[in-house]
Amino acid sequence: MTKVGVIGAGAWGTALACAAKRGDNDVLLQAHEPDVAEIINRSHVNPTYLPNINLDPNIRATTNLIDVVDSDVVLLVAPAQYVRETCKQLKAIWHDGTPILVCAKGIELDSGQIMSEVLEEELPGVMIGILSGPTFATEVANGLPSACTLAMHDMDKAMEIGKIIGSDRFRIYASDDVIGAQIGGAVKNVLAIASGMASGKGFGDNARAALITRGISELVRLAVVKGAKPETLMGLSGMGDLTLTCNSMQSRNFSLGFALGQGQQLNDILNSRKAVIEGVFTARSVCKLAARLKVEMPICTAVNQVLNEGADINTVVDDLLSRPFKEEI
Repeated sequence: MTKVGVIGAGAWGTALACAAKRGDNDVLLQAHEPDVAEIINRSHVNPTYLPNINLDPNIRATTNLIDVVDSDVVLLVAPAQYVRETCKQLKAIWHDGTPILVCAKGIELDSGQIMSEVLEEELPGVMIGILSGPTFATEVANGLPSACTLAMHDMDKAMEIGKIIGSDRFRIYASDDVIGAQIGGAVKNVLAIASGMASGKGFGDNARAALITRGISELVRLAVVKGAKPETLMGLSGMGDLTLTCNSMQSRNFSLGFALGQGQQLNDILNSRKAVIEGVFTARSVCKLAARLKVEMPICTAVNQVLNEGADINTVVDDLLSRPFKEEI
């Protein structure tokens, strides 16, 4: 039986533990909070982050990273802004040759680096995979059909690991575009906030469809300049993920944008929620990265202005709508 370690017992980490267990693996889930690990082991639930889901009794939880690294495959599901610190803790205990799959979607705020770049600095030589796609945690945990991308430089290894953690209800498609999978997963969070804002303002389905389509253009521009393949962004980790998160209140980012569009204040929204909303951080970091690479991203810029620069949402929307007409491509 393959040993799968999952670092991070939030909603997505817990759901991935469920998916890996369905693949007939020995699964150990690491939780930051001792009370979360204790209730998973005692009652086989995670009411803090994934309520109303019964976990397989054979999914075990721990608070110790050293327990989790003794695995054949490790899934890193810490929030993007905590990935570097987690890797620093892993450096002294990591087992050479063990692949690590990054499941966080974001761009580091201080450095503007994508997650694979952070890992290459902190865990040099480690075999890195990027797991990304249109997957809501609750549906994956419940065993509803889902699909995602596993991007690794070694396609054979991606196929091998995909068979280990995947199943008929959690289909994994291999890719060698590590950069594209990350840019798609990160930028879609910002665009989902924009989509939620438009819906919260009552702009209708036409506006949301236009925003998603123009958002894909921004996403592809940044990804290609960064070194990605444009076709990757038409797949699960690009178009698929964007379509899902821009159209559902299950999305933390979409629901935050919706609340903003209805006039709620950002701090009030964040204080009412336990889970990390990656798009709030990524809005700033993606704009810094785009400026450095000289890529125009007006929708992401508008979201960042509202979230992090105190701009009035109505003024920002008016500015977007008054942009000059131009050729579509």
